[in-house]
Amino acid sequence: MDIKKLPRTEFAVSIAQLAGERGIEAQDILNIIEQGIISAYKRDEKERGRVVEEDINLEVELSPESGSFEIYQIDGEKRGKVTPPGFGRIAAQTAMNVLKQGLNDLQTEKSITEYRKKIGSLVNGVVIKADQYRANVSLDREVEAICPKDEMIFSDNLKSGDRVLFLLKSIETDPTDRKIIILSRRDPEFVAQLFVKNVPEVTNGIVTIEKIARTPGERTKVAVSSTQPGVDPVGSCIGQKGSRIQTILAELPSDEKVDVIQFSKNIDQFIGQALSPAENIKVLSVENGLAKVAVPEDQLALAIGAGGENVRLAGLLTGLEIKVGTEADFAKSKK
Repeated sequence: MDIKKLPRTEFAVSIAQLAGERGIEAQDILNIIEQGIISAYKRDEKERGRVVEEDINLEVELSPESGSFEIYQIDGEKRGKVTPPGFGRIAAQTAMNVLKQGLNDLQTEKSITEYRKKIGSLVNGVVIKADQYRANVSLDREVEAICPKDEMIFSDNLKSGDRVLFLLKSIETDPTDRKIIILSRRDPEFVAQLFVKNVPEVTNGIVTIEKIARTPGERTKVAVSSTQPGVDPVGSCIGQKGSRIQTILAELPSDEKVDVIQFSKNIDQFIGQALSPAENIKVLSVENGLAKVAVPEDQLALAIGAGGENVRLAGLLTGLEIKVGTEADFAKSKK
């Protein structure tokens, strides 16, 4: 089809319809067609055995009403018409090929721009395929994202077809200049955003997530505070009969536990809260980044946690190294 012979209304209506369907500007489509015409011209010239310099300056005048065009070569202040006779049909086919790819690129870029606004928030995705290195995830029919191995939780065991919630962590550029959306389920912010999604008081800023420490798939500790007197931040996050925390847990691996604790600027109180579910905590000293904490014998295992996980997370939450023992243990160490 020779685009130079298209009726005025047919070309204009087609461009307008295409722009509307793709949600992009008509001028962007015309720009892509112009680039396609230039590509076709260079290829045609080479096939005719003519030398086409890489830095040749070409310009296309394309009528947005009729689709007719002329090609000009710019050499300094000189501008000469170089449109070959009967070139329309060749240019039209190449332009359509370039247009198709260009529209896909534009649509992807538009989607990337929209997803850029969602960095740090949760998105739903369907797993296309998953292996030990990464999961390829479809966010919609136009955009595919990646959850790398170091952002996955092993116990999730993602499979093709699974609909899963992810944190949109970042948008990166690969060596080919292609934009890649990076997803995560390991990042502590993933849990934080679950609270934003499911706890209205967190959403509207009445309850603040002060700090969060996480071992993905095992345990997370979330320290919360309230900006409004009379509002219990821990109770707000747990919900009536545990309804809110259960909704959050349902989005996490089945073995992962979440401790919601009261944040305090009083470091002794905060350490005590951070070591929950252990009780009757007594902070003996906090010096040079080290906190010595005494607990009753029957609370020692809870304070330390399996493999030392509870005390380690409490340390991350408070920003301290925490040494836990009984008062008798610390008394012996002084001797």
